[in-house]
Amino acid sequence: MRIYEGSPRQDWEEVLRAVGAFADREQLKELLFLELDEGFLLQGLALPAGGSDSDTFGTLAKRTYELLDEQVAQLLDEVTGKRGSGASDEPHATLTNYYEQAMRVIGAYVDRERARDVFLFEQEGSFVLRLLHASAGGSIGHQLAEFTKDEILVMIEAAPQQRNAAPATPEPAATAEASE
Repeated sequence: MRIYEGSPRQDWEEVLRAVGAFADREQLKELLFLELDEGFLLQGLALPAGGSDSDTFGTLAKRTYELLDEQVAQLLDEVTGKRGSGASDEPHATLTNYYEQAMRVIGAYVDRERARDVFLFEQEGSFVLRLLHASAGGSIGHQLAEFTKDEILVMIEAAPQQRNAAPATPEPAATAEASE
């Protein structure tokens, strides 16, 4: 991930929050996210553009976005500009910005793990992540983590309190390590 103006190199919480807000705005579902050299690849399913008389009405179509570093910086500016404009800082049970909030708590997890080469996919609100870790001894390996939708909702509910206190890292449902 590139360094964005005013952001530390590993600020995954804010980057994933911005990408999640973009996914909410585009009404994407079933996300796939991959880090690239020059930005990110985001893919999801969405209703195709068209009227109710369209042959594709009610069917989902795959949409793919290559979000270059400059575009991610613009997305960061957009979500930063909206900060504090919501009705409440507390998340609600019926989240209309689910991906913004879910990706934000996942980004905080990635920051705590100090990982890179982020790949994730989401299905029905649950996420699977693959993160690359490099140890001080030079060994490199991938770590897998899974978060169910219920775990994500608990993390979203706890996020405001954790931002004001020492962070506690919830354990993902399952983790495994594999060498490359």
